[in-house]
Amino acid sequence: MEKAGLTFEERQELGNGCKALVPGLDPSYGYVPSQASGIIFVVLFGLSTIGHIYSSIKGKNYWYLCFAIGTIAEVIGWGGRLWSSSCPYNDNAFLIQISTLIFAPAFFTGAIYYLLKQFIDVTGRQYSLIPPKLYLWIFVSIDIISLAIQAAGGGIASSASNKPGGDPSTGSNIMVGGVIFQMASITVFCCFYGAFLWKARNVQLEKSIMRLTYATILSVTCIYIRSIYRTIELLEGWDGYLITTERFFIALDGVMMAIAVIIYNFVHPAILLPSPGEQKRLEGLGSDEEGSRMQNMGKRGDA
Repeated sequence: MEKAGLTFEERQELGNGCKALVPGLDPSYGYVPSQASGIIFVVLFGLSTIGHIYSSIKGKNYWYLCFAIGTIAEVIGWGGRLWSSSCPYNDNAFLIQISTLIFAPAFFTGAIYYLLKQFIDVTGRQYSLIPPKLYLWIFVSIDIISLAIQAAGGGIASSASNKPGGDPSTGSNIMVGGVIFQMASITVFCCFYGAFLWKARNVQLEKSIMRLTYATILSVTCIYIRSIYRTIELLEGWDGYLITTERFFIALDGVMMAIAVIIYNFVHPAILLPSPGEQKRLEGLGSDEEGSRMQNMGKRGDA
């Protein structure tokens, strides 16, 4: 984040303005962000936001607005990178994108945690290692903690970078801790999800449930790949190879997150699964006959 060769006052002036690239003076990114990629991802995540809001309201399942909150964060982050493509030294643009894009996936995982709870309610609670509601209590709580850690680290790094001789490495290390904590949570979740799929492997599920299952496997895989990338990137530091090479960021963050959330625009759980009101009427059902009634709720998306 240091702009070498400049005094602190000169760095502040450069960071608050909109100056074109100066030969030999690298921006905080180590490169000038691509304008084309900024436009593409702002449009993609913007359209995805509209789709998630519409589907969540139509399906009367407002928990899935978590997807929309995450895509809004992505729009803001990629908007910051688009801003940086014209003003590569602007500190506000840089900090906007680094802060929003680091935590946006937490909202996607929050929606996926709830989705697994619904899978279990529809398929059968006997296939889950823990009660469905615990997925929300445990994993959403961990997401909130990891967000707090990442936000604290980002704040410390930002504050240090705005002081003469400030060292943002402490804040960066805290951010890394938050990302690793989140990745560990996703790893444990994947184990629970894998166990659920294995135990329910012989259950004849409706097509809508199977489409959602495949979409979730793809989405979680993309989020996991992105988490590994961001962990290594931050561990290398602000001058590392990964963080200063844009193609890796586009492929392993932008593309991964786009796939992870846009897939649900085509198979939206708020449309294909029971609404909370319908699930409440099913929560007390326990017999085989009643359990099969619960599974039939997944037929709504097969029409």
